[in-house]
Amino acid sequence: MKAWRFNSVGGPLESVNVPIPKPGPHQVRIKVLTCGICHTDAGIKYGGMGQSLPRIPGHEVAGIIDEVGPEVGSGLTKGDYVGVGWFAENCERCFNCKKNVWVCCQNIKATGDHVDGGYAEYMIANERGVAKVPQGLDPIEAGPLMCAGLTTFNALRNSGAVAGDIVVIQGVGGLGHFGVQWARKMGFYTIAVSRGADKVKLATDLGAHLSLDSTKQDIIKEIQALGGARVILATAPSGKAVEELIPALGLNGVLLIVSVIMEDLKVKSLQLLRVNGSIKVFSSGDSRDIVDTLKFAKDFGVKPMVEVFPFDKAPEAFERMLSNQAKFRVVLEVSKL
Repeated sequence: MKAWRFNSVGGPLESVNVPIPKPGPHQVRIKVLTCGICHTDAGIKYGGMGQSLPRIPGHEVAGIIDEVGPEVGSGLTKGDYVGVGWFAENCERCFNCKKNVWVCCQNIKATGDHVDGGYAEYMIANERGVAKVPQGLDPIEAGPLMCAGLTTFNALRNSGAVAGDIVVIQGVGGLGHFGVQWARKMGFYTIAVSRGADKVKLATDLGAHLSLDSTKQDIIKEIQALGGARVILATAPSGKAVEELIPALGLNGVLLIVSVIMEDLKVKSLQLLRVNGSIKVFSSGDSRDIVDTLKFAKDFGVKPMVEVFPFDKAPEAFERMLSNQAKFRVVLEVSKL
């Protein structure tokens, strides 16, 4: 089969021909239809995720099960339309697994990181990492929903906000364009904070009740005039931008971080003390959460904005993702139904 693989640290994405893999116990083989390309894949290129190379990346996979290995007991059968996200497998033995929080497993295996992923015509997945995809959901849309979509959906539904609360989405990009849609569909009063007239219009089109341009408006004043934010979902990887929004928190407000921010955050405790506020991060989700994400998306019409590339253009697609110019998720179409 054809696959795209990182063979050496810092090296290019290379085309390889490898044998079609055979599923082992508790595994299924998936014929890949689509695979989204994520910024996390760049970490695989440089060996920064703790994995060994060579490695086939890709953790936003939609496909069809074409072979079921022995001892699979989760009801997965040949012909099922399924998806696989970043979570591949948990150990079931550590403290966090015993608390039923699989995604925080201390020995977690990640798709396209510790095990080969979806930049390939076929891939192997442990049954615990496989989610059934609702019929009628386009595989091109399904892939990004299992990463950026899952992360923002799961964070918001576990944020403590209830219908009518003010929820601010910081950034309208790969994560944020999902966040605006989820927040509106969940019944929150949705405020989008972005930069530039184009992003303001987009956020409004996606359903924001109020869209603010941080380059032209006093964001804190505007949000506090409404009572302050119950939740600020920080989706842009800028520590400075996140710090500047903390004064917008309202009573019992939560700054909820779902992006990877490399620089240190500077927080004054008084800013949180005055509203009984807090800062929290949320770590994506597992295959069970993917099922909920996909169902909600299909039922309520939440869709990713994507740019689609053919499978043989994977290196170009990867570079498009790295350029930060894509609007907003890049998807490889590996094969068709």
